[in-house]
Amino acid sequence: MAEEFLLNITPQETRVATIEYGVLQELAIERANSRGLVGNIYLGTVCRVLPGMGAAFLEIGLSRTAFLHVSDISEAARQGDEEDAEASIEQVVSEGDTLMVQVTKDPLGSKGARLTTYLSLPSRYLVFTPRSNTVGISQRVENEEERHRLRDLVVQLRPGLGPHDEPTDNGPAEPSSTHGDVPGGFIVRTAAEGVGLEELRVEMDFLERMWETTRRNARRTVPPALVHEDLPLMLRVVRDISSSRVEKIRVDSKESCSRIKNFAEQFTPELLPRIEHYDGDRPILDLYSAEDEIHRALQRKVELKSGGHIIFDQTEAMTTIDVNTGSFVGHRNLDETIFKTNLEATQSIARQIRLRNLGGIIIVDFIDMTDAEHQRQVLRALETGLERDHSKVAVSEITSLGLVQLTRKRTRESLEHLLCEPCPTCGARGSVKTTETICFEIFREISREVRQFEAQNLLVLASRNVVDHLMDEESSTVAELESLIGIPIRFQVETAYTQEQYDVVLH
Repeated sequence: MAEEFLLNITPQETRVATIEYGVLQELAIERANSRGLVGNIYLGTVCRVLPGMGAAFLEIGLSRTAFLHVSDISEAARQGDEEDAEASIEQVVSEGDTLMVQVTKDPLGSKGARLTTYLSLPSRYLVFTPRSNTVGISQRVENEEERHRLRDLVVQLRPGLGPHDEPTDNGPAEPSSTHGDVPGGFIVRTAAEGVGLEELRVEMDFLERMWETTRRNARRTVPPALVHEDLPLMLRVVRDISSSRVEKIRVDSKESCSRIKNFAEQFTPELLPRIEHYDGDRPILDLYSAEDEIHRALQRKVELKSGGHIIFDQTEAMTTIDVNTGSFVGHRNLDETIFKTNLEATQSIARQIRLRNLGGIIIVDFIDMTDAEHQRQVLRALETGLERDHSKVAVSEITSLGLVQLTRKRTRESLEHLLCEPCPTCGARGSVKTTETICFEIFREISREVRQFEAQNLLVLASRNVVDHLMDEESSTVAELESLIGIPIRFQVETAYTQEQYDVVLH
């Protein structure tokens, strides 16, 4: 599968679009005033221990304290009982303790950053795990001979490393045991397939020097403090992508393109010929209609080519996805129409999950299928579509209610939360009161006001839609109210008012 990366870089923002088969599949955004924190290492101070949650909150220099669960505290970082893996949080850390921690999840909504003491430093081919003495191979390296070859090369370069539970490229798992007096372990990433001994040696030395610099920074600083910052987005992309799948990397900033090429020359020389400066007349994200796709990814409704559609609703607890036939009526029978709509929806759902960067619990409500074989094929099609996702996704079977439950690892804000904010008109309810409802509220407000205060005239300030409704559909009601209270009522349009805003002014 050939991939193309489009990098739109300005002083304020970096956007990286992943294009597959000529279609936008993924979008990463990093802004200068709110860079992501995942991968950063901090020297933090424990400010609160919560035994009931089995967790501690740490001050690491951010606006909000960060969260550290007891399961994310390695034995090497524990201040108390270092042997008991089942020790409670108060046995492991105490208020005032200083810990070196790494961010695994950015602050999301009202929640602070998620931390771990299982530190890791990634490079092109390897991930260095300073608090373990093991070697692991990415699960995406499927050839068993290649797995053994890579493991042997790492052990040859660092004798004493032991086996490791199989990790993913997203990060290490804590080893169950240690072997020898080795200053750290390694995880071999998918990109290392086919590389030789010398390339691994260079990266090992580089990562160990980086770790020594991080430790030196920690010794010299007073917590809370940042001791290691991950690369900016435009360089992380070049570091992490698989060279066998990349066809082209286009950058619309000449200065940034030179910086990326210098980085690639040092760390990923095989990518160097594929990096080019884009100087076309059209904005770079207008290629492949990427800008239009970003706009559509912020809408609730996604149209299917057949005429069906999908509705995405994102809440704090979970994301729900509803599939509907819409205007698609099929050609044979109802079961076949439903099956084709669901099958088509699976590919759109898998793509939209990546593009919108949806995480946590996701519930998919497919149209009810009575045929067990149809259910199996739809579920398999969804799983196949999600296989290209770089984030870890777990898919369950179809439930008795016809729902598919899945979870996707969430480390950063979704596209909607990053680019949008709660609606000031409806207060993020997703709906506004009708003009009729507002008119009735105005009538009740007028009745309250005239009971409390004396007035000669009444002026109602409201939006255009509300005033039009009052003077047309509710004109007879207004006349009855004027007769009842004995005071004339005038109306004035306020263009700045939203539909739910109004004022009753007494003169």
